[in-house]
Amino acid sequence: MYDYTQASYTFCRLAFGHRSRKFFIGFALSLIVVKGTAQKKNVSDSVKSKVAFAGLFQTRYLVSLSKNIDTRGIHHSDENGVSNSFDIRRARAQFSARISDRTEAVLLVNLADFKSDPKSKVLENAYLTYRLNSFMQFKMGQFRPAFGLEDNYSVTIVKSFDYSNQYYAFGNNGWQSFQIGLGMFGEFKGVIPWRYELDVINGNNKNQVADDDNGKQVTLRLQVEPTKKIKLGLNGGYGVHNKEKIYAFGIDLSAAISLQSRFSLELDAEYKKGINHILFFSIDPLTRRHHISAYQMSGFYLLPNIRYAINYRRLTSIELSCRYENLNMDIKNQNNPHQSLVPMIGFEFLEAYNARIQLGVECNRYKNNIPETIHYKSNLFILQVQTRI
Repeated sequence: MYDYTQASYTFCRLAFGHRSRKFFIGFALSLIVVKGTAQKKNVSDSVKSKVAFAGLFQTRYLVSLSKNIDTRGIHHSDENGVSNSFDIRRARAQFSARISDRTEAVLLVNLADFKSDPKSKVLENAYLTYRLNSFMQFKMGQFRPAFGLEDNYSVTIVKSFDYSNQYYAFGNNGWQSFQIGLGMFGEFKGVIPWRYELDVINGNNKNQVADDDNGKQVTLRLQVEPTKKIKLGLNGGYGVHNKEKIYAFGIDLSAAISLQSRFSLELDAEYKKGINHILFFSIDPLTRRHHISAYQMSGFYLLPNIRYAINYRRLTSIELSCRYENLNMDIKNQNNPHQSLVPMIGFEFLEAYNARIQLGVECNRYKNNIPETIHYKSNLFILQVQTRI
């Protein structure tokens, strides 16, 4: 490479004689400034080049297999319910930008929410992360707090057609799904690797103008890996909502077992219990018969998934799953547990679930059927197609 600095010095010496040294020093300083400016420009360009985009499209065809039950599972004694329907479940766009070697910004929106009132919807993830080291990282904004096994999964790789009923029930109570707050997380690699996440959140769900009270909810998740194929998680949460003390806790297990060269078994199981404060505050204070501690909910699900790696042309694998779930939203008072069984078969195309087709049936049973509500025996056929970028 040609040495411009040496050439400049030689030129100055020939042109200006002994005075060239002062001139050269000034000229060299100007070169350093120009070089520094160019380096800053290159750094800026490199940051811009690390902006990434990802997308997900998920659509369904639903058919109710039960008389007088619509596709949402609601009972209609007048037989006016819609028994089959096409639906767009998710149309997501995600942007992530690595601002520096320590800072990253994430934005996720679900455009399918515009099909109904978009208030408090659409925006899902919107947060910043800062990495001090692998043991201590921070995030702030709107994100999914770690309070269960499903919080670690993107919906694109969920083995059933959607998250569990338990996930949405505890999400409505502010423990899971998308919440606004501050989190700290990290991992420790050793003989037994483990990771943690501690979150402080408003607990009144996503896209709120402000918190609806001065209370906050604090969640902690600890996850250990006794072996490379087994993960055990412990979850605990405590908070105050409208001056009432609330809590929730849970335990979960995830295991992956190789059966043969092409067959593998994945098993997820999770149990949670906590105060259903959403139910408590929905009751007129004049008609409440019990303290908030009497309004408790609990849920358990078991999800085995058998995967056969076929790798035939564009068909990557075939999966068979069957999720069993038992969810009781009011253990001590109504005590009307909801049991569901969801057998599914899925066909994965390309790689990493970039394209997938799933067929299955959702079977719902209640201890007591309540007419004109969703708490009624039903069976729903599901055809779901998804693709992601």
